[in-house]
Amino acid sequence: MNIVCLDLEGVLVPEIWIAFAKESGIPELTRTTRDEPDYDKLMNWRLGILKEHGLGLKEIQETIAKIDPLPGAKEFLDKLRETTQVIIISDTFTQFAAPLMKKLGWPTIFCNTLEVAKDGTITGFKMRCEQSKLSTVKALQSVGFETIASGDSHNDLGMIQASKAGFLFRTTDQIKADYPQLEAFEEYDDLFEAIKKAL
Repeated sequence: MNIVCLDLEGVLVPEIWIAFAKESGIPELTRTTRDEPDYDKLMNWRLGILKEHGLGLKEIQETIAKIDPLPGAKEFLDKLRETTQVIIISDTFTQFAAPLMKKLGWPTIFCNTLEVAKDGTITGFKMRCEQSKLSTVKALQSVGFETIASGDSHNDLGMIQASKAGFLFRTTDQIKADYPQLEAFEEYDDLFEAIKKAL
């Protein structure tokens, strides 16, 4: 029994924080897991910047409402879900993901939760578990699934390398250079064919 595990941001939808950085005019917020492998460090840094600028959940959700899936993403996901089971495993948060899941046809997503004060200030975040992507893939394998994974960032490498087949998608030149053993794709059709072959 196979199950495909996909990253969300950069693979199916644009990077939320990059969109918010543009919208808010705060260039520092363009930093993502492509640049910073330590997710806790990255998120704590982001929360510090939000606090400094007096921004909260409402402002980020307003930006997310304007974000559409990447061109071809929904069609790719639909075709993949007709072929096999698919789970999106993301380090994003339920408060960010819901509008995007609606636009993608409500696929299953495993993600994290923000801690939000009554006034909308983001005070912290709660991760589902340590190394959530790798831990989820290992848990799925422990109950009899063979996993196939794809993502674009440092925090996807664990699940990609632990899976029976794993692919980079629209990643950076640096990650491609650092992990030449991983096949890397730029187009959904090519990724779909690679996954289909691995099933």
